[in-house]
Amino acid sequence: MTLDLARLIIDAGFVVLIWAVQLVIYPSFGYYSRTDLHFWHKSYTTRVTFIVLPLMFSQLILGIVQLWQSQNWYTITSIIIIASLWFITFLVFVPLHRTIDANKPIENVCSILVLKNWIRTILWTVLFAITLINFLYF
Repeated sequence: MTLDLARLIIDAGFVVLIWAVQLVIYPSFGYYSRTDLHFWHKSYTTRVTFIVLPLMFSQLILGIVQLWQSQNWYTITSIIIIASLWFITFLVFVPLHRTIDANKPIENVCSILVLKNWIRTILWTVLFAITLINFLYF
């Protein structure tokens, strides 16, 4: 398997996952009572971490290797988007999720998750699109 194909598979997996999170998972949090959300969220975050972390590390490592091999519009744009996604995830989303885990969610945390997650949804969609373009045409 080539690096380009591996990246396409990883990025496709992420785009499916992020749209499911944006359209189904985060909005569903609003239907839970505070107690039920706290209980479910601990299970959810543990389970989803087994999906998200391998994808994030794979995407980062492949992006770095591709940038190392060739510095072009695709690899540079890719690594900028990937780095942005890491920063947004760990500086914005991890703290929001921790408020739920601590059973001290900030007011309207579910709406905030949905609203702010549009940034990641757009970035991962753009990343997939440029990976697909790179795979098909370059």
